[in-house]
Amino acid sequence: QVQLVESGGGLVQAGGSLRLSCAASGSIRSINVMGWYRQVPGKQRELVAIMSTGGNTNYADSVKGRFTISRDNAKNTVYLQMNSLKSEDTAVYYCKLVQYGMDHWGQGTQVTVSS
Repeated sequence: QVQLVESGGGLVQAGGSLRLSCAASGSIRSINVMGWYRQVPGKQRELVAIMSTGGNTNYADSVKGRFTISRDNAKNTVYLQMNSLKSEDTAVYYCKLVQYGMDHWGQGTQVTVSS
């Protein structure tokens, strides 16, 4: 059983910053991929950023240079530092963990950027 608990969402003005956190608990493999996706109503969930336990990262083009993903493997926690936020970053942000070929999702946290 794997549980993912996200925190850090909220309302911020355009140009501001937020930091999301996601803590994984349960049966966590030492090698996995954790990251963030986001979804707005009527659209598919999309990749924001992911990071392996080895430190490899992948970012959506739309967030490169503004968002930074990091993780603390000892705490099974992944972070997303979001700077220079834009109104189009408004979405529900979901944490994802991939291990043993299975996807695990958090409950989501709302990020709203006001213009």
